[in-house]
Amino acid sequence: MGALSIWHILGIAIVALLLFGGGGKLSGIMGDAAKGIKAFKDGLKDEPEDTKKAKKVEEEPKA
Repeated sequence: MGALSIWHILGIAIVALLLFGGGGKLSGIMGDAAKGIKAFKDGLKDEPEDTKKAKKVEEEPKA
């Protein structure tokens, strides 16, 4: 029970091949994830024009 069987070693080998094998798949996946996170953050920073105009109207002092 405490030792690694052939099935454990085979499973680890398959996972390692999927992650690190063939043409930088892992770096490509991580690059895509980073682009998605950056786009999400940029989307949060941008406010719609209607919201900006509404804020300006609210901030104007009433005489």
